[in-house]
Amino acid sequence: MVNISEAEAANELMRLARQIARHNRLYHAEDAPEISDAEYDALVRRNAELEAAFPHLVRQDSPSNAIGHEVAASPLSKVTHEVRMMSLDNAFTDEEVEEFVARVRRFLALSADEPVAMTAEDKIDGLSCSLRYEKGKLVRAATRGDGQVGEDVTPNVAHIDDIVQELQGKDVPDVFEVRGEVYMEKAAFLALNEQLMADARAQAEAKGEAFDEMKVRQFANPRNAAAGSLRQKDARVTARRPLRFWAHGWGAVSDLPGETQHEVIRKIESWGLPVSPQFRRCSSLDEMLEAYRSIREGRPDLPFEIDGVVYKIDRLDWQQRLGFVAKAPRWALAHKFPAERAETILESIDIQVGRTGKLTPVGRLKPVLVGGVTVTNVTLHNRDEIARLGVRPGDRIVLQRAGDVIPQVVDNLTRDEQRPAFAFPDHCPECGSEAVAEEGEVDVRCTGGLICPAQRTERLKHFVSRAALDIEGLGEKTIDEFFAKGWLESPADIFRLKNRRDEILALEGWKDKSVDNLLSAVESKREPDAARLLFGLGIRHVGAVTARDLMKRFETLPALREIAELAHAKEGEERAQAASEAYSELVSIDGIGPVVVEALGDFFHEDHNKQVWDDLLGEVSPPPYVVETKDSAVAGKTVVFTGKLETMSRDEAKAQAERLGAKAAGSVSAKTDLVVAGPGAGSKLKKAADLGIDVIDEAAWAEIVKAAG
Repeated sequence: MVNISEAEAANELMRLARQIARHNRLYHAEDAPEISDAEYDALVRRNAELEAAFPHLVRQDSPSNAIGHEVAASPLSKVTHEVRMMSLDNAFTDEEVEEFVARVRRFLALSADEPVAMTAEDKIDGLSCSLRYEKGKLVRAATRGDGQVGEDVTPNVAHIDDIVQELQGKDVPDVFEVRGEVYMEKAAFLALNEQLMADARAQAEAKGEAFDEMKVRQFANPRNAAAGSLRQKDARVTARRPLRFWAHGWGAVSDLPGETQHEVIRKIESWGLPVSPQFRRCSSLDEMLEAYRSIREGRPDLPFEIDGVVYKIDRLDWQQRLGFVAKAPRWALAHKFPAERAETILESIDIQVGRTGKLTPVGRLKPVLVGGVTVTNVTLHNRDEIARLGVRPGDRIVLQRAGDVIPQVVDNLTRDEQRPAFAFPDHCPECGSEAVAEEGEVDVRCTGGLICPAQRTERLKHFVSRAALDIEGLGEKTIDEFFAKGWLESPADIFRLKNRRDEILALEGWKDKSVDNLLSAVESKREPDAARLLFGLGIRHVGAVTARDLMKRFETLPALREIAELAHAKEGEERAQAASEAYSELVSIDGIGPVVVEALGDFFHEDHNKQVWDDLLGEVSPPPYVVETKDSAVAGKTVVFTGKLETMSRDEAKAQAERLGAKAAGSVSAKTDLVVAGPGAGSKLKKAADLGIDVIDEAAWAEIVKAAG
């Protein structure tokens, strides 16, 4: 359950995007993760939960759209995948798996008694690898990278016994890319670390130096060991590492030797490449969950690490119809194993003030290891959550690293001890202003606004963040330093830093080049993207997606301000009529509701906000906002589907429209360009006729889709 405000959700999504991007880089590009898989999954899950609760806040740099990480500087050459290597969506409960199957049924418009067969196999914790065979012979091997571009590891995989150089059989297609995982077994991983320690000891003894085992760099887990061993410039190093491989799918192919996932995987196995020993076909949801339980129970006895079970729709024609979302196929799901729990002491509760003024309690913990990661802090969210858990400093609590919040307090073991309850502050710890919760909200916020130093600095940090103006070199530490010196009070001050070049240069750690780089980065944002600028201002309830939706309609910031102020005009009958029309125009935008309109009105009602706005637009000149669309007959148009669609579900039709660069709306209005009507179309069809909007049937829509390829 998401129990936070929209503004706080936007702030948390910004932090999650940064965190996840960093951990993606550490995991995929550097093979040096700092957190466990369970913790990473929980971060992604929290991000997905917030995006589901606040779909209009989905960021341009959302982790939901990212696969792996771009290939870092590497001695290995880059390879562009002909077919993108996707990631997988995750489930953590049986109910989520049940909903996945139901979602498939809805998308494909299947009847309740139509069987939905799936394959199930254990999800091995390794490094994704694609093997391209031409005329049966291995010609290239590549890592996943960011899904589009990976690294060429062809010489390295030649030393993996499981990977054959030539496929066996007379029915091998001319081109066939086998995809799977390179992994290292647990015993081999332990032996490798022992050998690294022994080698380091021998080197120290040979040099006559004292041996310090704490300085020996060892691999944290088998997955890191496999990735580090495969991604070697010198293939002879890879040859000394005991790597394994198994196949679980395919990429570019000239022909498919089967009509189901099960048939093709078994065919790959017959060609000489290993697949999971636990790969199986399930004809029902009950069989899928039984496969999960069976694999989970046998997990401790496996010679390799696994972290879940992967389900895939068996019929390949259904896979094709289901297609993909941003980074994952709709026809596959990873059912992850549950996270670990641990007990520790809640030593204190600190109150942090965010850029929106929200007072967030943070628990400081006696360090504890959970899922291979040491945890020292935990968010307690708000006053109500503290009351629900009954936590106080000194309590013994139970932590979990996956689920709704990361990390999360799931139980208070000393709730019944007779001690005073924690007193949540009624004044801001930063500025002393009154802290209150608005009617209907659980969050307590500082009323100090821009006089509160915590809010001012956090708003400036948000303004320069990656999803907003993305000003490189102006990090949190620099903003804090410049704010303390009185150089930064509002966003416009950032663009006046050029007048302080000598003062900045006089600060410790700054040189001519670093100052020039910073000022150059600032100057490069003199004509910023209007939607990014709007989002960067931190107007409550106006997230990145909402900002884009607003700018798509009004194109310029002055035009947006004019209608936002007009929507709240209340003087005189004529003004009231204009306000009503402006209000209606705003709420007619998909994703823009009364809460957003009210927030815009509140923002422009405050004189100090208008001063900040005017001051900023005196320094920058954002060009009119333009949206690029795909080249198709309906690109950039608004399409409405109505009536019963006979060859596809409504969800599938909307997905097609979005792939063609169109916008799928739920209602007919003067902004609608095209209506696709099936049997039984009613009021929407009549309204389209009244408005003179083009109407076509499902067959004509299919022709548009076909023509677009």
